[in-house]
Parts: sequence; structure tokens; C-alpha cells
Amino acid sequence: MSLGDTGAAVSDIQRRLSAILGGHAPVNNDGDGSFGDGTRAAVEAFQHVRGLRVDGVCGAQTWNTLVEASFRIGDRFLYRRTPMQRGDDVADLQQRLSTLGFDTGRVDGIFGDRTSRGLAEFQRNAGLSVDGIAGGVTFRELMRLESRHHEPEMISSVRARAQLRDAPPTLSGRYVGIGESGGMGSVTGALRRRLILAGIQVSELHHPDDSTQAHQANDLGVDVYVGLRLNPARAECHTSYWSGTHDESPGGRMLAGLVQESLPGALGIEDGGVHGMSLTILRETRMPAVLVELGPADLVVERAALLAAVLSVVLGRWADSSWD
Repeated sequence: MSLGDTGAAVSDIQRRLSAILGGHAPVNNDGDGSFGDGTRAAVEAFQHVRGLRVDGVCGAQTWNTLVEASFRIGDRFLYRRTPMQRGDDVADLQQRLSTLGFDTGRVDGIFGDRTSRGLAEFQRNAGLSVDGIAGGVTFRELMRLESRHHEPEMISSVRARAQLRDAPPTLSGRYVGIGESGGMGSVTGALRRRLILAGIQVSELHHPDDSTQAHQANDLGVDVYVGLRLNPARAECHTSYWSGTHDESPGGRMLAGLVQESLPGALGIEDGGVHGMSLTILRETRMPAVLVELGPADLVVERAALLAAVLSVVLGRWADSSWD
């Protein structure tokens, strides 16, 4: 849905935006069912808050995130199923369990296997029926215990830092995943060759669907993921790492900063900055990950070898970073 569209679907978008952004959301400047400037502004505000691409268009990812944002803890039973449940209620459950010391993995709003194990462990410790289902009794006990708990740090954050601290201080022995979805094959190939010559295990991922590519990286068990995406319109480089409403990737954040310190200057293009985002490739990968977006296409192809050389140095600096 975008500027000029009308109908019941637009009304649904407007209703959800008003509920999430509040009564003074700019969507109220438009008529019901009319996607005007007010609705576009509200979509952009929502995209900005949620770490999505800000384009004012309610495409598939924005719509899915809008639906997820409509769920509140207690609205529905939460449990492991296929496809996995997603939503703010799942993220809330993960955050509460993690704060109490039950490891649900990353607080990403996706009810996967680790969330199921963390929930079952909580139920076991609380003397509840261990069924892996978060329903009324489990929610009440969770909130009762949380009200008596004063430790704000989540176990997911502690675990992420510990994994980074305990990893080898060089890239040697690490497994690097390099991904692209079209137009960056020359760069991923050059980077792969350079890293392999240094004795580093590398896999290239080329699937055009970000969710599939994320699952491929997870299945391979790579230690770090570098995604490269072509922005043909601008001579610009910006780098993103995973950041959600409750949690973020400390390893991804540091790597994104190191990439952005080096690449724009080396390539002679504009510095677009570092961004914490909840894009699919960053949200669904289970390791420190960054998404590097740069252009234009002719410059990227012409300087593929230089780009690969800079990224290999950056990855080495990242592996050698202190996490104390």
C-alpha cells in the first residue's frame, strides 16, 4: 500500500498505526481508507521506530511488523509451532524470561526452539506444568516473580558478550559467511579468495530471499556474517547491525562501526552512517551480522578487489577487538 491507494486494507493499516502511534498520529489527517500524506508520514514514523527501511510504503515487511506490533502479552497462547509465532508479545515474553535468568536466545520476537526451552525451564523452576505453552497461569507467575526481581540485565546480553570474549582473538579458526542477493558476486568472490588464502573458512551465500539466506547461515554455523547489498542510485555506504526493541547484537554493532570507519574513505564515497535495524537478514541470523549497502554499481565492480581487501582487514580488526 502506498500514496493514493484506497480501500479496506488502507483502513486496516490506519487503524493499526493509530493504535501503535497514539491518538495524534498523522494518519488522522487523512480520510478513512485513503492513503494520503498523513498515512504516509505515519508509516514513515513507524518504520523509523521499528528499524525498517523508511520509504512510506506499507510493503510486506512493514505490514508484517505492523501486525506483530499489535500483539500484547496475554493476547494469545504462545508456544513453538510451524510457522513460528512472531510479535511484540513474544519479544515481551523473551525479555521477561531473560531478565529472570532463563535463556531464550536473542530477544527478537520469534518463538523458536531456544525460547521454548527457556520457557520450559521457567515452568519447571516455578513448579508449573512443563508444557512449553505460555498461557494465563504461566503469564501470572512470570509477572509475579518479575515484580520481586531487581536485576535489569538480560541473560541474552550477558551470553552474547561472553561468546565474543571467549572467541579466538584472530579470524583464524572462525567461519565467515558472506552474502549477497544480486550484483555483488564479484565482491563476495574476491573477499572469499582473500580470506581463504589467509586460512579462514568461508562460505558464499547468494539466495535472493533474505530469510532463506539467514537460515542458510544459521545451518552452516558461521561465526560472523557480512551481507553486501548494491545501492545503484547513490555513491554512498552505510552499514546496519541487528537492533530490536529490547535487545541488540554487540558484536554486530562493533563490526558495523569498524566497516563504516574504513569503507567510505577507501572507496571515496559518502558516509551514510551506522544504523541499528531489524531487517530480516539481521533479525534472523543467529551470529554477529552486518549489512553493508553501497553503490553505484560501476564503482563497486571496478573496485571489487579494493573493497575485499578493506573488508578482510576490518574483519581481522573485529576479531582482535577487546570485549572486556
